This record gives sequence, C-alpha cells and structure tokens, in this order.
Amino acid sequence: MDLTRRSFVKATAVALASAAAGGSSAALSGCAPRSLSEETKMHQAVCRFCGCGCGVLCESRNGKLISVTGDPDNGSNRGLNCIKGYYLAKILYGKDRIVKPLIRDDASTKGTDEGLREATWTEALELVSGKLRETWKNDKSRLAFWGSGQQPILEGYCTAKFWKAGLLSNNIDPNARLCMASAVVAFMNVFQTDEPAGCYADIDEADVFVTWGANMAEAHPMLYSRLTARKLSGKNVRHFDLGTMRTRTSASADKLLLFKPGTDLAIANCIANYLVENKLYDEKFVADHLQFKQGAENIGNAQDDGYDASDAGKAAGNVSGITFEEYAERLKPYTFEYTSELSGVAIEDLKELAAVFAEPGTRIMSLWTMGVNQHNRGTWMNHNIYNIHLLTGKIAQPGNGPFSLTGQPSACGTAREVGTFSHRLPADLVVNNDAHRRYSEAVWNLPEGYLDPISKPGFHTVKIFRELSKGNIDFLWSAHNNWAVSMPNLTRTLGRGDQKGIMDSFIVVSEVYPTLSTQYADVVLPSAMWVEREGQFGNGERRTAVFEKAADAPGEARWDLWMLMEVAKRVLDGELIDGEDAFDRLFGSVYDKDAADFKADMRATNAALWEEYRTFSNPGLNPRAAAINESAKLKMEAKQLAPYDAIIAGHGLTWPAREVDGEWKPTLWRFCDGPQEDGFDQYGVEKYGERDLAGGISFYKSANRKPSVVFRPYEPPAETPDEQFPFYFCTGRLLEHWHTGSMTRRVPELDKALPEALLEMNREDCERLGIASGDRVKVRSRWGEFEINVSTAGRMEPPAGVAFAPFFAEENLINLAVQDTYCPLSKEPDYKKTCVSIEKVAKGA
Repeated sequence: MDLTRRSFVKATAVALASAAAGGSSAALSGCAPRSLSEETKMHQAVCRFCGCGCGVLCESRNGKLISVTGDPDNGSNRGLNCIKGYYLAKILYGKDRIVKPLIRDDASTKGTDEGLREATWTEALELVSGKLRETWKNDKSRLAFWGSGQQPILEGYCTAKFWKAGLLSNNIDPNARLCMASAVVAFMNVFQTDEPAGCYADIDEADVFVTWGANMAEAHPMLYSRLTARKLSGKNVRHFDLGTMRTRTSASADKLLLFKPGTDLAIANCIANYLVENKLYDEKFVADHLQFKQGAENIGNAQDDGYDASDAGKAAGNVSGITFEEYAERLKPYTFEYTSELSGVAIEDLKELAAVFAEPGTRIMSLWTMGVNQHNRGTWMNHNIYNIHLLTGKIAQPGNGPFSLTGQPSACGTAREVGTFSHRLPADLVVNNDAHRRYSEAVWNLPEGYLDPISKPGFHTVKIFRELSKGNIDFLWSAHNNWAVSMPNLTRTLGRGDQKGIMDSFIVVSEVYPTLSTQYADVVLPSAMWVEREGQFGNGERRTAVFEKAADAPGEARWDLWMLMEVAKRVLDGELIDGEDAFDRLFGSVYDKDAADFKADMRATNAALWEEYRTFSNPGLNPRAAAINESAKLKMEAKQLAPYDAIIAGHGLTWPAREVDGEWKPTLWRFCDGPQEDGFDQYGVEKYGERDLAGGISFYKSANRKPSVVFRPYEPPAETPDEQFPFYFCTGRLLEHWHTGSMTRRVPELDKALPEALLEMNREDCERLGIASGDRVKVRSRWGEFEINVSTAGRMEPPAGVAFAPFFAEENLINLAVQDTYCPLSKEPDYKKTCVSIEKVAKGA
C-alpha cells in the first residue's frame, strides 16, 4: 500500500480519537461508555484557543463530543495539537454551564454571585431589546457593544452590520483592541492593507528567527514547535530572542538579548542605523519599492480621558514625507554605544544581530506578539521592525518576513476583517472615507449617503469602559469576552470611590459560564459554545476555516446569531429604509423575522451570509460595488475570499484565493511573483501588470505601490520606576490557561496542572525585600492593588526590578493595578510596564 505521511497522520489522528473515546484522557461528563456497535461522526473544526488557528477533527456520538484530535489537512498545524487542544472537548462540559437566560431585578446586587434569576427567552429578549431601543432613541452615543476575536466571523459580521447600518452607531469595538490594534494600525500605515505578506510556512524556510517580545512556547505552542523543528532539521538555523525577561521561548535561542522595558524602539533603530551607515541595506530594493516618512514625536501618553481630543492626541498620527538621506540622518544617534547604555544589551550582541540582518541570502523571520503590541508606543515598534525588513528586502518571500502573531482564534477574521473595530467597515474599509462608505452601501443594498452619519469613529475599547465607569454608557452588550478580568485598570472599570457608573448602566453579557463579568450583568444570555453551532475563524496567516456543528447545546443555550437577530428585529420594528422595513432590508434574505423560531439550517444560513460578506472582497458579485471599486481604485478583489464550500473542502484557505480550472487556490506569499500552485500572489503581476519589477515583488496595495519606512524614535515608557513604585510589572499568558481561564479552568487536567497564578520575581529582589517563595505579597500601583503569592522558581525568570504574573485567575485580579495607558495611534493598552511596589503581607505555608 502506498502510505503517504499525510494519510498516515490522518489515520493516526482518527485512531487516537477512537482510542481516546474509551479512555480517561477524553472521557466527558454525562457521556456514557461507548459501545463498539454505536456509530460516531467526524467533524472538521478549528481550535477554540489562541491565534494559531489549529485545525482539529471532532468525533461525536449522540450529540456529544467524544474527542478532539489534530487535523493533518489543515495547513496551520498539520495535525499537531498543544495540551489545550488535546483537552479541547472538555471545555463544553463544565458542571456550571449557563443553560437558561438570567435576569437581575435589583441592581444593588451587581458585583456578586447573587441576584440573577432564571427567565424565559421571550422575557430576556424583550427586556434587552426594550433597553437598547430606548437608549438608541434617546441618545445613541450612550450605547455600546464590546465584541471579541472569539466570535465566529459571520456573527461578528452581522453584529457590525446591525450596529453600524441598523443603529448607525460606531460605538462597537472588539477585545482585539487589547491585543492586535497596534499591529493593525502599523499594517495600514506601512502597507495600506491589514495583512501579513507571509504565512506560517515561512517558519519552515527561515535561516534565522528573531522573536521580539514573543513567548511563543507558552502563547503559540504549535508555531513554536515548527520553529524548533526547523532548528533541528535545518543547517545552522539561528534564533535570537529579545525580551525583558527569560522565558521558555528563550530555551531554544542561540542568543538572549535582555533589554530594559521600552528600549526595543532604540534597538531596532540601532540595527537600521548600522545597515544604512555601512551601506549594507538592499539599495535596489530601497530605490524600487520604498518611500520614507517622518511621524509626529513627543506625543505624550494617553493616560487622561481627554488625551484623544488634545492637541497631542489629534496630531499623534500625523506623518510627512522625507528623503532617504533625511531618514538616515535621524538614525545617526542610535549608535551601538548609545543603544547599549540605554537598553542594557551588550554592544557585541547588538552588533551580532545587526550583522545577521546584513547577510545577503540569509532568510530572516521576525515574530512578535504582545510584548510589541501592548506597548505605549506599540504602533511605533511595529513600524521599526518593518523598517529593518524593508531596508534589507527581507520580506514577501518564503522564509523572509516580519510576522505579527495574533492572540485569539479569530482576531483577524472577526475583529479585523469584518469591521467590528469602532473605526472600520469590512475588508480594510474605514468609516471616515467617503468611497469606503459608498462601497459598503452598495454591498448592503443601502441608499447612497445612508452611512454618512457614521463618518466618524466611535468609542474604542478603553474609551467605552472609561465612560462606563463614569456613568456615561446606559447600555452595554458584551459577547465572548470577560472584561471584568481582562480590562486594564479594573479599579476604574469596576468603580473607584463614588465613581460606580457600572452599577447604573444596563449590561447584557452573552456567555457560556459564570464569570466575573456576569456578576455585573443585568441580563445573561446563554450561548451555544464553539461546535455546538457552525461558525468560522480567521487566523493570523490569513487562513479562513469553518468549524462544523458537532454537538448539541445544553438546556436552552442558543446560537449567538439567533440572539442577535431576535434583538435586532425588535429594536428595528417600525423603522424604514427607503420605505422598506429596515430589518428586512438588512437581514431579510437570511432570517425570517415572522418565524416563531430560527429554524433555518445552520449550514445554509452560514453559506448565504458568507456569500454576502465575501462580496466585500469579490466586487464582481455586485455590479454597483464593482463600479465603485473600479472608479475609486479600491482593489477589493485583492483580498478575495473563496466560496463557503471551497473553504470547507480545503480544510481552510489562506486569502486571497483564486479559482483556477474550477479549483480554488490559496495564496501563501503576498506581493511576490511566482507560480500559483506554489502559493505565490497573482494579483500584482496579472491584474496590475508589474511582473517586471525588481525581484518579482509588487506592493500593489500600497500608496504609489511603495510601502512606507516611517522613522519612529525611542521615547520612554509612560511611567518609569521610582522610589515609591520601584518595579516594572508585566502580565501575560502561560501554556495551560487561555486568557481569563473561563474555559480552561473548567478542564480538571489543565486546572490541576496550573491551579494558581503566581507573581514571578527575581531572587535578588526577594532577598532584598525579605520575601521567600510562597509568601503572599501586596502589589500596589498608582492605579490600584491586588494580593498574590510569590514564586522564584517559575517558568519566567525576570531580571532585577521586573515582576510577572499571568492574568487567568480572577481570585488575584491583577488588572486592578495595571495602567490603562494606551498607544496614542492604536489605542491599545500597555500591559507590560506598570510601575508597582511589592510588600509582603503573609508568610508562605
């Protein structure tokens, strides 16, 4: 028999699934032992955790999941799962699932486990719809929706459409604002398109890896396994790890460059200065492909509520064109000597890293995540990494590229691509661009000018919760997030002193388990979870994948799309668009508002919605949209999504996808000429006629077809340690738990593996303060305080003056003390550099 590796892995995955069904490793609560005579079904899906987008195969029987294993036909993970993925099936079956709508009759009980009573769906929907309609009619600036990179794509798309086209409000934002916004703004600034040029396959081709503030071993384990596999199988493959502390990712690094928090800006400029000063950049690539710009400087820090409206805030995004020579002049202060003194990194290490970028023919992949994005200058740091790759031409080719790693399963597909950000519309379109609104009106069958009331961005995430705390939000609906644990400066959000606006606001939470956020809800809507309905995720490499319905939701838990449609039809009742019922105009093609229940087939409903949504990237499907695309030169077809059935057949496809001889082909490398069958981009060379450009590179989406190298200087963190608050405090994730732990802590194996969040401290700091491992300490900042136990033997090894804790444990609630200062351009908070004091309050057992 001809047994390929793929068929072997796939057969093994199915065998493991079957074996696990009868064993303790995947045995599920309420699931009877399996009889060999009973039929099981296999379903295609995508992992519910992190931004890797790992494909999985779900085995179910009698409406319940039995096991989950890696899908070898999914190109992102090729059949591998991490420990969270291994126990994925169990997240559906925690004992405390919310299975009925809950209503709070007395707001004085908010913030506690008490006060919520069971209700019917009709009562809950009427209450939510009534409150939303009342707020909308009185003052729509006082309503908000906080979505998630965990919502499936089409649920996010319909929410954005309801909010922006139905309610004509931009007060909608996703929790991706907390993790990916800096990458989004930098993508748009540099390339005028929000997407990576490369893909995960770059990991298999690179000669050098540079991780910038990215603990991949804990936060992106499957991608880290590909990195380590490349190191083991390749010849002289090197890894440089840059960060503010030693992590598990440092274990594979040939060199660890520990820098003082915030000085990564200077390190990147130092490398660029070395390349330019010594003429080690790619002169032809620079001349053919790049333009140079200068951004605003000394823009202050977004700590106060009025920052965005201040002169500094309004000027923060300003850029102006400069020459290459002017750019070189601005780099000159960033010598090895100056940068070493500022950052604490040895001159020899800086020189070694800079020299690697100068090596002709060496393929370099830079990878970064929250250490770069959650930064008071997060957008700037994204720029500075791009600058190095653009100067050397190490971009848009296999193994060569800067790659921003996403944190959530659909932070790209749902938060970024469908327009749930307060300033965006689907497919890279923005609300403050006339042509973009006209295009959206065409796709949504709206009259010209209908969307003009949303021509200004709404409240971003931090603004939403700051206004909530002050009592300026009357209605908040949140879905698939746990803001009462994850938001920074929770002392402000949850009410400080007499500032308790959260108690007076009407809050709706769509959720699957009780969380700290549901304790503040007036209505809790029980959601069907993950494969209890069909949906789609879009991961960090532009891969869109479908997860099929494989299990039944418990009790009265329902599909989020059904909840949304039932609320929308009530709120829009009596409203007209061009004389037609507003709900029918917006959603009538996929939802019968007169039906007693949502009885439409999930697959058919998703496919119909998908066809509407993909029109944003396939203008040929809509003549009116096609005309606007052509006249405004929007190039929407260059983000083309494949049809729904093709995505399922391909176990996920990276866009733009092209139909060749009746088969839809994915694109792996954007803006790079090469054979379609090998995954190279065809739009630049075919539609825009640029095959003759140097190196086969065509940045056809960029302004003047040239990405921007934007000079961004070093500026210090928003606050630096002092006598009162002498430590930097950094938050993040660890392998076993995902985000606020609302799912993973329901899995006994994961909870036992990491049952407690600990404060990781440097041994010398502990000795100086008289603190031992196991002692309980109080961590205090200018913003708030919390208590936690200390460890000096954890997986993180902070240098003196730095401490770390994960944020999964609500019993510690570390974000009470974390600043809500944000990057002025992206509005993404800095979770990595809050200044704190640490004081022992109890001796360990």
